[in-house]
Amino acid sequence: MHGRRTNPPPDEVAGRAGIDRRFLLAGAILGVAAAMPRIARAEERESHGLSIFGDLKYGPDFRHFDYVRADAPKGGAMSLQISGTTGNQTYDTFNTLNIHVLKGDGAAGMDFTFDSLMVRALDEPDAMYGLVARAVRASGDGRSYRFLLRPQARFHDGSRLTARDVAFTIGLLKEKGHPVFSQALRHVAGAAAEGEEVVRVDFAPESSRDLPLQVAGLPIFSEAYWSGRDFEAATLEAPLGSGPYRVARFESGRFIAFERVKDYWAADLPVNAGQHNFDELRYEYFRDRQVAFEAFKGGVFTYREEFTARLWAAGYDFPAVRDGRIRREEIPDGTPSGMQGWFFNLRRAKFADPRIREAIGLCFDFEATNRNIMYGAYLRTVSYFENSPFKAEGPPGADELALLEPLRGRVPEEVFGEPWAPPVSDGSGQDRALLRRANTLLLEAGCRREGTVLKLPSGEPLTVEFLDFDPVLQPHTLPFIANLGRLGIQATSRTVDASQYQRRVEDFDFDLTSRRYSHSATPGEALRQLFGSRAAAVRGSPNLAGFSDPAIDELVEKAIGAQSRPDLTAACRALDRVLRAGRYWVPMWYKAKHTLAYWDMFSHPDAPRYGLPVPLAWWQDADKARRIGRS
Repeated sequence: MHGRRTNPPPDEVAGRAGIDRRFLLAGAILGVAAAMPRIARAEERESHGLSIFGDLKYGPDFRHFDYVRADAPKGGAMSLQISGTTGNQTYDTFNTLNIHVLKGDGAAGMDFTFDSLMVRALDEPDAMYGLVARAVRASGDGRSYRFLLRPQARFHDGSRLTARDVAFTIGLLKEKGHPVFSQALRHVAGAAAEGEEVVRVDFAPESSRDLPLQVAGLPIFSEAYWSGRDFEAATLEAPLGSGPYRVARFESGRFIAFERVKDYWAADLPVNAGQHNFDELRYEYFRDRQVAFEAFKGGVFTYREEFTARLWAAGYDFPAVRDGRIRREEIPDGTPSGMQGWFFNLRRAKFADPRIREAIGLCFDFEATNRNIMYGAYLRTVSYFENSPFKAEGPPGADELALLEPLRGRVPEEVFGEPWAPPVSDGSGQDRALLRRANTLLLEAGCRREGTVLKLPSGEPLTVEFLDFDPVLQPHTLPFIANLGRLGIQATSRTVDASQYQRRVEDFDFDLTSRRYSHSATPGEALRQLFGSRAAAVRGSPNLAGFSDPAIDELVEKAIGAQSRPDLTAACRALDRVLRAGRYWVPMWYKAKHTLAYWDMFSHPDAPRYGLPVPLAWWQDADKARRIGRS
């Protein structure tokens, strides 16, 4: 659950992030999570890697991942902005260097300062290979894993990283970590050191099949460092790590810079070959996105992933682009696009009736918004598993029906037919047919109109506040609000600073807010955190909407317990049908590509299918840098 890929805000706001392949627990726990299949074995079997369904591309003697240049030169610098968050991070400020707890606003890039037991391969859907752990042994029932540590593993102060540190970390995050960690780890039954080089982790019977690999992707803390320190406190002291970078300097809320650890203990391991090439990584913070764009144009930072269609289409006609000093590139994105939209806070009584939720959604005219504001660059999101094999399409097949039939009578009847999708508008911005349909739904739900005000069955006016931390979505939201007003719904848009936004979202103090969650290629424990009833009541939980339905819980458990990829696919498609039938959100848009702009001083290999390894596998090209005067 760790890394910058999860919980990014929607495209047109800030966007999805490059995946840090070292960590699996982050934001909404939406990275790849993999584990050995739980098939009974006569004895423990040792492996150099783990995969959820047992397949590994790389053998025990592999030298580097195929998507890196193993001899990439070291040196230079890359400066960029945070484009996705984990733990307590926010987008436009920071006041703590501890990103793993609820308190404070965490700094970007801190994940680069920690190592984990294993790391992801971005050219496989769900495989991990050893970093701190050289190998892993799973028990016959899959309830115990022993990770065999490399004796050369070291923290930045030269102290040895041992099994005690790993066991300490697991217990600390489970007890005191940010909810995205503590909730995912609740089914870890125990972790203990068996000597300095072996840590045993036991899992409860109800644990998900992917939890062992979520544990394998955790950052590892120093027990000695945290002894006598308050782990839950906000701090501007950089915690002791063991990763490829360490904090060099920072100004709170303005920038943070990391220096490459020249004597990094794991630099030559196969999982690190050709990576961590920059001597310095620097994250810049700007509260205003237009100011940030001007800063990029002026060379204040050197890499930008563009998430605003208007800027991509019309904003890059300036001298540095025209003379070739800035390069633009579009890279296909083969990862699931996940779910992006305005999420209802289902904890609020006014959104209890799905007819009211659907009526509100009908007031958003995607076709007009896409054409008039986003230059036709996006497709409409309709599924919770968009751009993936898990997206439900057509009537359910026999494998899906086998899961859905036991739920008949407890789920809407429409889940047994074509999956629900938002209707296509006439593109006028105020499609009268859709507004009439919305009005009918509101009246059927017991609402009534007094003058120009629509009132709920309780007699209270129906009000809707769109909460955000950045005004960039207002051009998209204001026509939506205008259509709601035509139905007598009192809708407003409120923009607050990022810290206040974070606190309000953590406390579930909102009506609607926008969010993008990106799924992994093998969904697992993430589904419990996103859709599970238990997570709905946990402050700071990724279950933003407050999904709380036993039928959804049952399908989530079917997906988590799937023993083959076809079974997983069927369970996710069935889950998708039930979620879509609930009208729990107003789906937005997506695009299956990365749009990148950068000062032409970098080189990079082809991007792997399951991630964009920036800045991991990029490097500074000395000849290019000299050509544009940036050497």
